[in-house]
Amino acid sequence: MKAIGYVRVSTEEQAREGISLENQQVKIRTYCDLHSFELETIIEDAGKSGKDLNREGVQELIQKVKDKRIGAVLVYKLDRLSRKVIDTLNLIELMKRNHVEFHSIIDSIDTKTAMGKFFINIMASLAQMERDLISERTKDALRMKIIKNERAGQIPYGWTLANDGKTLEMNIEEQRAIRFIKNLYNQGHNYSAICRELTRQGYQPLGGYWYAQSVKNILKRAA
Repeated sequence: MKAIGYVRVSTEEQAREGISLENQQVKIRTYCDLHSFELETIIEDAGKSGKDLNREGVQELIQKVKDKRIGAVLVYKLDRLSRKVIDTLNLIELMKRNHVEFHSIIDSIDTKTAMGKFFINIMASLAQMERDLISERTKDALRMKIIKNERAGQIPYGWTLANDGKTLEMNIEEQRAIRFIKNLYNQGHNYSAICRELTRQGYQPLGGYWYAQSVKNILKRAA
């Protein structure tokens, strides 16, 4: 039976032991030898997140499944395919409609069996839960930085980075501009009118000019 392999690593995973593209490829080739698959090719997505299907490699995989030129798709681990439950299940359903088997080596998933089909749902849910937990931890870390008045991303207007390279200090002139913006907005001025007044009063923007979107963002952060 003809088969294709699919491998993926995201940028932060490349240094992890056992998750490299090379290791995944070796596992897939060994699996093919053991189960008498004729490996046509191994498609790869290097440095790509599994949060969605907007990946060149996985789109190539989808097209090969639709063309019905293969009999099986092999992956090292289920979350290499996707970390989103709905995307994983949609891909499995696409393979099923086109009579293509799916095999996940580490998870011991084989969609020819009833247990394999059941296990797909469990593992896909676990993969998304792991991704959601990572997202929550990242948001919590950023929130804590903000609470501690530490830099979290781009330095907002009205602040400057302290000498320690971590905490933020008020920029007196920019804070004065923020108060001016809020006063004008409360008086009913629109964003464009506020930009003109800021320029006329000599307040320095972050870039070369004051823009309505910049004023809107400053007001949103200052709310």
